Amino acid sequence: MSSKSLQTFLTIVAAILLLLCAFMAGLIVGWSRPIMPGMPGLSLPFNIPFLSSSNKTGDSSTTNLSVLFQPFWYTWTFVHEQYVDQPVNDETLLRGALRGMLDSLSDPHTSYMDPEQNQQANATLQGDYEGIGAYVDSSGNYLKIIAPMPGSPAEKAGLKSGDLIVAVDGKDVNGLDGNVVLQKVLGPAGTPVTLTIQRSGLDKPFDITILRAKILLPSVDGKLLDNSIAYVHIYTFGDNTLAELKTTLQNLVVQKPTGMILDLRNNGGGYLNTAVDVVSQFIPADKVVVYEQYGNGSRQTLTTRSGGIATSIPLIVLVNEGTASASEITAGAIQDYKRGQLVGVTTYGKGSVQSWVALSNNEGAIRVTTAHWLTPNQRLIDKIGLKPDVEVKITQDDINAGRDPQLDKAVQLLSQAP
Repeated sequence: MSSKSLQTFLTIVAAILLLLCAFMAGLIVGWSRPIMPGMPGLSLPFNIPFLSSSNKTGDSSTTNLSVLFQPFWYTWTFVHEQYVDQPVNDETLLRGALRGMLDSLSDPHTSYMDPEQNQQANATLQGDYEGIGAYVDSSGNYLKIIAPMPGSPAEKAGLKSGDLIVAVDGKDVNGLDGNVVLQKVLGPAGTPVTLTIQRSGLDKPFDITILRAKILLPSVDGKLLDNSIAYVHIYTFGDNTLAELKTTLQNLVVQKPTGMILDLRNNGGGYLNTAVDVVSQFIPADKVVVYEQYGNGSRQTLTTRSGGIATSIPLIVLVNEGTASASEITAGAIQDYKRGQLVGVTTYGKGSVQSWVALSNNEGAIRVTTAHWLTPNQRLIDKIGLKPDVEVKITQDDINAGRDPQLDKAVQLLSQAP
């Protein structure tokens, strides 16, 4: 790519990014589907007459973009001509510019992902990826283990809920973005990674070496408990969730359970459309699932679809601090319609919608917050979460002893139901 062509490309990309929030409809929640070229619902201003005219900035001043970008192009040129280690890599500079632009918004859910990060983020929703097999929270100072996946290398190595990863392969990760640390933990199957773990109750961190593997991620599983109560666990809202959920529900319903427990604990979310599909299995058709509220004041309403399998069976939903995004949409709708009680602790509080746009030339993707979502009763739960109807905590002693008081409480409530 010539310098002139690259300059034109960067200017167009920058201009598009500056107007994304005004021009795009949010299609996804949390870690969700990339909007590919040609997908319905995406309207980008590819005809950009304002590139040579004026642009209204956030402080209401009017600035010609050619003037606005002069410092950028001066810096670009100066680095190419004066930086000590030549030649510089244009692709690296481009990715750094995109990352810095989105980081400047100070929104933890708006970011640039390079091609590798984009691939890994999508893989968890597509059903498989390569890594250690653990649900994590990347929002804090350190990457936090929410829970190891059953049968995963992480579980076999002894990782526990609440563990903090303070170093990867001997390198301190304090201050690094959680998503960057996650990329260091992920890697090709068959390769080792050494994690330095800080665990509550221990004075000193310790090392665990884990052999990465290909992790197969079921979206849903279920079983009939001893007391004829059906148990359904949804792990993520991905490509295969609806089909797996329908199969699971059909297999359970024919056994005529007296009640059903829907486990959404440690479910970090996924596709917005999948959340609507899931809610539609438990709530009758044509009911509001969620409102999307955009910055310009407009609103989109998403409603349940027909054909739900479990719309009348007594229901309890298990939630915790790892229940986020699409799983909060599901739990919020069930709670608002009094379709079932929420049991557990207050959820994560991820009430925003992100549009995930794949960039051209395999340059990765951008993830931009474009809306907030509200429950059917128009509750905004961002940074607040959903408060359970019945609060039940799980202590570290419970975890160590293999007890699940939240599940026990759900069974008790359903057993007492008329």
